[in-house]
Amino acid sequence: MKKTAILLYPQFSEYELSVALSILMQGNKPVITVGLNNEKIKGESGLSCIADTQISEVNLDEIDSLLLPGCMDIALLINEQKLIDFIGNANAKGAIIASISSSPSLLAKAGVLKNKKYTVGLPPEGIRKLDFFDLNHFSEDLVVQDGNIITARGRGFIQFGITVGKALHLSFDENWYRG
Repeated sequence: MKKTAILLYPQFSEYELSVALSILMQGNKPVITVGLNNEKIKGESGLSCIADTQISEVNLDEIDSLLLPGCMDIALLINEQKLIDFIGNANAKGAIIASISSSPSLLAKAGVLKNKKYTVGLPPEGIRKLDFFDLNHFSEDLVVQDGNIITARGRGFIQFGITVGKALHLSFDENWYRG
């Protein structure tokens, strides 16, 4: 079974991954955590992680999906060309790409939101400031799926995780995540 690659980068939002990770585990989906390099990564709440591998070592033929959390300051990642290229290459291979909060900015920069309906957890002025977003396809919805691309606002992390699980055709108890 192909894996889901979970991108981790400085100041990533841990809670935005929580439900998606639980559903991946419940659905017996193999995962691999991927960093920009082999250095320790500290999330926005202070959780320190060491990724299983780094972007330069990932074989895209071994993954069928990519999960991107938001992060406190997405501007720190916008010019990480190896990250942008990795996202674009995963999309070219047809991977399901699930991106939450501020991280759809990376998808927009990689060109994978072109002609796709999307949402993003940035204020309107932040979206306009980043000139690579196509505002004609922006949606106010909490979670948006358009083909292989799933985007969500941070507060939609529960529905985001459920949408990821369904897109991957995993077996999980959706009601376990509802109040």
